[in-house]
Amino acid sequence: MSGNRRKALLVSTAVACGALLMTACQDTDAAAGAGAAQGSASAPAAAPSGSPAAGASKGSGTAGKGTQGGTGTGTGADSGNGEKKPVGQVCGANDISWSTKSETQAGGYILITAKAKAGITCVLPAALPTVAFGSDGTQAGPAEQAAGKQITLTGNTAAYAGVNPKTTKANGGKEFNSIIVAVGDNDPNPESLPVGTITVDKPVVTNWHTSAKDAVPAV
Repeated sequence: MSGNRRKALLVSTAVACGALLMTACQDTDAAAGAGAAQGSASAPAAAPSGSPAAGASKGSGTAGKGTQGGTGTGTGADSGNGEKKPVGQVCGANDISWSTKSETQAGGYILITAKAKAGITCVLPAALPTVAFGSDGTQAGPAEQAAGKQITLTGNTAAYAGVNPKTTKANGGKEFNSIIVAVGDNDPNPESLPVGTITVDKPVVTNWHTSAKDAVPAV
């Protein structure tokens, strides 16, 4: 074989091999590209950090908890110590501005006036006021047979109760110059009110009334 023919054969062989190599590479690249495209299509795109999609279902339905239908904390009237009292709450003695006055009707009695403190709305229950004398446990009994009615105290609304400190005719009794009032026996903050010097023996007290005239204790 002449040198020229051998050189032409080698060139033809190299060209053929190059063409086969390029075809193989193209097939390999195409297969790799198809695999990448398939993997990209099957895998979901990651949500950006902090996006609404990230954790959107976590805690679903709990947003706004406590803003509706709550306990009412922070609503109502100011109790004077930075807290709020829900409207309609039962009065305590420390929710009330108290005053007393000596009256001469019915042989003499003490008129108690109760008004809610500024900004407070509360309810005096339909129960006998608790009125006690001194530290020996002397307490006023009922001056009325019928039960009273509950009274809502707010603004200038006032409630009245009348105390007869001595219902006995005989001489004697204990002398005091103040009375202790509370809203029920379980009131944790009873108030001591000055009344001047009084003689106490089997005392009685009326129910709460919205009129002072109705709070005169029977003789």
